[in-house]
Amino acid sequence: MTFGTTPEPHAPDVADLRRRAAATLLRNWRGSATVPTTGLYPHQWSWDSAFIAIGQAHLGPRRAFAELTALHGAQWRDGRVPQIVFNPAVPEDAYFPGPAFWRPLPRHGPPAGVSTTGLVQPPVHAAAVLAIAERHPGAATDAAVRRLYPRLVRSHDYLFERRRVASGLVGIVHPWESGLDNSPAWDEPLAAVDPGPADDITVLRRDLRHADAGHRPTDSDYARYMGIVAAYRDRRYADDDLLSLPFCAVDPLFCAVLAWSEDALASLARRIGADPGRHAERARELTHQIHTRLFDPALGCYVALDARTGRALRKRTVSGLVPLLLPGGHRAAVLETLTGPSFAAPGVLGVPSYDLTAPDADPHRYWRGPTWVNTTWLLWRALLAHGETGHAERLAADLVHLVSTAGFREYFHPVTGEGLGSDHFSWTAALLLDVLAR
Repeated sequence: MTFGTTPEPHAPDVADLRRRAAATLLRNWRGSATVPTTGLYPHQWSWDSAFIAIGQAHLGPRRAFAELTALHGAQWRDGRVPQIVFNPAVPEDAYFPGPAFWRPLPRHGPPAGVSTTGLVQPPVHAAAVLAIAERHPGAATDAAVRRLYPRLVRSHDYLFERRRVASGLVGIVHPWESGLDNSPAWDEPLAAVDPGPADDITVLRRDLRHADAGHRPTDSDYARYMGIVAAYRDRRYADDDLLSLPFCAVDPLFCAVLAWSEDALASLARRIGADPGRHAERARELTHQIHTRLFDPALGCYVALDARTGRALRKRTVSGLVPLLLPGGHRAAVLETLTGPSFAAPGVLGVPSYDLTAPDADPHRYWRGPTWVNTTWLLWRALLAHGETGHAERLAADLVHLVSTAGFREYFHPVTGEGLGSDHFSWTAALLLDVLAR
């Protein structure tokens, strides 16, 4: 079991990388929160902000806490933390689908005057708050944790109570909620979705103004995405009959991150004198369900489930490796997959988003093959937690190499290291700061 070797033509200038990472975060700061990048993503994204806060903590606690405070200021009355918080100063047509598409928002929606989507994203937030608190202990930090803790609890309560499907697992109602929008894991359930009229999709899409169409989800994907959103919107974002929606799935990354963050909530509760017991129990139970229900021994990784049909979505994706964050389970088998030919053939950099030996792998197209910093970072953290320091150091070296040679890109070709997608990408900068600090 070996990771591919990272080319090292010259030692990176670590001080310069730190300076440039900090400059990228400053460039994308909008006064109360950080956009993923200028242009393609002009609003605040949920899990982006959690990763950004982890990096901001290396520059100081103020903006790190401000990032998450701003996000939770848009929290819905039912507890959900929205995928996107729209900036009212940005024109409606700067991003598609813009705020008008998501309206009318329901009574259980965001505070008055706040525009958001009705979806969620992987709940990294409690883990981010814990990371800030551990880096900056003290009375001011404890006060910030006390302010955020009830909102984090409400967010997790929403997911555990309103999104529960299939024996305690948690469901997502749109591929966007997984964070891995066009992952091959979603091909089968998406194929069953009626795309509806798609004539205007190319005209309406704003992403194609900023990125190569060959690197983005297809128009067919987008037509189905919009149909799924419209169905959820038209029922006022109600979660009382999830299986009647056109898309409902269980994602191993989403569930693993929720269990990881629920355990972080237990740690935060201890810091502020609250009861950690319920958080610890929920984390244990969800972890057990993930290990029991989602592991595929033939693939050597965890797989998503189509909650509507009960079918396993048997694709080796990076999502299926992320439960390595959790204690117990099938660590040896997942490590073998992570460090084997599907994800770590000689010359592969970081952790590709999809099995590169699969016939439909595409190393240029979004979540169908490229290496992303955030998912590689999650696996780096998992390896460190399990004492796999040699493998963790290789991933860290890969991330430093990718950024030092191609810049702070949104994602990267997993073999050539070519930078893909947007430039000056915030979570790439933020998580590199975390890697460089260890």
